[in-house]
Amino acid sequence: MEKITGVQTLEREGSYEQCAFIHCNFNSADLSGVRMIDCRFEGCDLSLAKLKNSSLQKVKFVNCKLLGVLFSDCRKFMLDLDFDRCILKLSLFAGLKLKNTRFINCDLQEADFSEADLSGAKFDGSDLLQTIFFHSNLETADFRSALNYSINPETNRLRKARFSIPGVTGLLDTYGIEIE
Repeated sequence: MEKITGVQTLEREGSYEQCAFIHCNFNSADLSGVRMIDCRFEGCDLSLAKLKNSSLQKVKFVNCKLLGVLFSDCRKFMLDLDFDRCILKLSLFAGLKLKNTRFINCDLQEADFSEADLSGAKFDGSDLLQTIFFHSNLETADFRSALNYSINPETNRLRKARFSIPGVTGLLDTYGIEIE
C-alpha cells in the first residue's frame, strides 16, 4: 500500500488504489470525480471536502475530521465506507446504501441519515446527538453502545435492530414521555 503523508493535493477526477493517506489536510478540497478503491485515511482533515461524483469503494477513515461532508454527493454504485474514531458532525448521508457500515466511536452529532439504508450498520460507542433518522432502514443495525440517539419508530424501519436497556429511551423521545 502506497503511503502519502502531509498536505496533499489530489488530482481532480484521479484514480487511487490501495493508498494510505496519513495526516493529510484536505480541508475544503474539491475531490469531485475522484475514484478511490481500497484506500485508508488516518488522522486526516477532510472537513467540507467536495465529493461530487466521487467513487469511494472500500475506503476506511481512522481518527479523521470530516465535518460537514456531503457523502450523498458520492456515486452510489459500490459505495463502501468504514469509520473509526472520526468526527462526522453535520455530515450528510441521506439516501445512501450503507449496509453493514461501521461507525466505531464516532461523533455523528447532527448528521443526516434520512432515507438511508443502514441495515446491519454498527454504531459502537458513537454519539448520535440530534442525528436525523427519517424514513431510514435501520433493520438489524446495532445501537447497543451508541449514545444520545433519538429515533422515531413510526418513521423508520427497526425490525431486529439492537438496543441496550438504558438507551432504548431514545425510541420514546417523539412521544414526550418522561421516564424516571
